[in-house]
Amino acid sequence: MTPGVSSERTGRRAIRGVACGVLLAVVAAVLVASPASADSIRDREYWLSSYGVTAAWNTTRGAGVTVAVIDTGIDGTHPDLTGQVIGGTDVSGIGAANGQKPIGEDSQHGTMVASMLAGHGHGSGAGVIGVAPAAKLLAVSIGFGVGTTNSDDQIATGVRWAVDNGAKIINMSLTRNTLDWPTSWDDAFLYAMQHDVIIVAAAGNRGSGTTEVGAPATMPGVVVVAGVNRAGKASFDASSQGITLTVAAPSEDLVGASPGGGYLSWAGTSGATPLVSGALALIRAAHPDLDAGDVINRLTKTATPAGDAISYGSGLLNVDKAVTATVAKVKADPADDLKEWIRLNRRATAAPTPAPSSTATPTPTPAPVAGASTPFGSVLPSVDALRNTGLPLLIYAAFLALLVLLVRGMVLEFRRTRRK
Repeated sequence: MTPGVSSERTGRRAIRGVACGVLLAVVAAVLVASPASADSIRDREYWLSSYGVTAAWNTTRGAGVTVAVIDTGIDGTHPDLTGQVIGGTDVSGIGAANGQKPIGEDSQHGTMVASMLAGHGHGSGAGVIGVAPAAKLLAVSIGFGVGTTNSDDQIATGVRWAVDNGAKIINMSLTRNTLDWPTSWDDAFLYAMQHDVIIVAAAGNRGSGTTEVGAPATMPGVVVVAGVNRAGKASFDASSQGITLTVAAPSEDLVGASPGGGYLSWAGTSGATPLVSGALALIRAAHPDLDAGDVINRLTKTATPAGDAISYGSGLLNVDKAVTATVAKVKADPADDLKEWIRLNRRATAAPTPAPSSTATPTPTPAPVAGASTPFGSVLPSVDALRNTGLPLLIYAAFLALLVLLVRGMVLEFRRTRRK
């Protein structure tokens, strides 16, 4: 697949309701089919009890909170998702107007993510139930490397649309596979944060070639989700490492709903991310008076310590404590972090950044041009100017001064000699 923004998932996946053995090649590893029957789905959601989800449901299930899923589209007709998608849009130019047509090479991805976030299951304990089953969803369909506009622009447009249409949380189980991001994301993400919207992003998967976190997981103010295995240890293949990690959640032995009524077993931080988005929805539902900074603070302060920060962030997700614990308020504002980064890193741009390519290939930062004019009002010469021009002139001037002194001394000595 061409470089650029891509869905983040890797590992084993099984398909029920569609043909088994389908080979999907995105940023992830090759997938191999394995059985996942509807009767066993709920039993496979081990994180519901192990990470305090069912205990948190005694307080709230997320009613009143809307979460946008910027992904490959959500099949809202799946039995586990009926009635959950209350709005949507397509920013790719190739999907459905309501965002509910799965698109792209990895078209199942968005439906899987949505089900783990806000699926309600069906029947008597059957199907996938998400962390926040009473929350509502907005479906924003994008094309990873495909569409009428490039992926970078699609995401910027999708973020703004989500904010304007009532999202309080935006789930982004994707990566740009680069540390940097386009300036259009500066504006869109800051717009979201200034409207008290929390953005949650996947760290990426080493098994997919993402050895370190990439944007949007490198952006200040974004909640970044790392992945752990069933034992709560950092996943080698299904998670990336980095200093921007916020919390860790299960990214192995996952199960999610697939378009058309089926189910998939999968692995990757794409699946860990909606678990955290669901937890944030529960916090917002239980504490509607808290702003984004305090909501994120509850998430990090109640996490279970697990190890080093570059693998686990603040620790393992603890949903029940995040919802019920007593946590002091803070004055932190995610928008301030991003605003300061923009002030420091965008102010010295030497030239306009070229528009990103249709495959969201990273745009290089313009390098200084030799001989270029300096800004009007500069007082002191630059280091290069001193080295290339100033220092040679200084040497010549010193030599000339010595020569003048020598000649003057000789003249004076000659005059004294004549007087004698």
